[in-house]
Amino acid sequence: MMLSRTPLFFAAGFLLLVLGLWRVDATPERILDGLGKLGWLVGLMWPPSPGGALGDLLDALAETVAMAFLGTLLAATVALPLSFFGAGNVVASTLLRFTVRRSYDALRGVDSLVWALIFVSAVGMGPFAGILALAVPDIGLLAKVFSEALESADRRQVEGVRAAGGSRLQAIRFGLIPQAAPVMLSQLLYTFESNTRSATILGVVGAGGIGLALGDRIRLNNWDEAAFIVLLILVTVAAIDWASRRIRLKLIRA
Repeated sequence: MMLSRTPLFFAAGFLLLVLGLWRVDATPERILDGLGKLGWLVGLMWPPSPGGALGDLLDALAETVAMAFLGTLLAATVALPLSFFGAGNVVASTLLRFTVRRSYDALRGVDSLVWALIFVSAVGMGPFAGILALAVPDIGLLAKVFSEALESADRRQVEGVRAAGGSRLQAIRFGLIPQAAPVMLSQLLYTFESNTRSATILGVVGAGGIGLALGDRIRLNNWDEAAFIVLLILVTVAAIDWASRRIRLKLIRA
């Protein structure tokens, strides 16, 4: 039955693709012209060069990583206690859980780039605005995944603590949290890795870090320096990805 519907699915997908390209005015001439200009820009990027500002670029890169770390840490600090109110095996009230979970959606429903524009206007340009812009949507994201980790925990350990005479808080502390902690830490590491990339974009709109330097080079058409900054970002993200992956594997095997 599914095989007979496969051509229909492909036809519908192709039709949606054509409609989407038509809606954004992606004509063949425009695509070919864009590819030609892209090749021209790639030629201007080679060879990548720090432009005599390697020290400043490394400082800006460190600021970006610090923004990602502090934003993730701030979000986790708020999300952890908030996640308990959204977990069905912790809070029995359906109305309270529904309200809290919708607050998760409200926080993570607005992209960090939009929050960056808001906080740059509110607190001024710099890394502080970037930290807040990363933290606010991550509070909703981490609270959601933390509450799901709590709900997926085995109830038998919680019931064992209660059967041994433990209070409800002790059952959560010794029966629930140890099961959910590895999943929470794994998600926290992934969020830090993702925020390192996001912090770069936030810098372009004035939230500090290496993104601000990248935006300046692009505006001045210093494409060789822009390419060098992109390579720095790629190496940093790859290193963080490698380290966080090893830590996550150790947490899973523990």
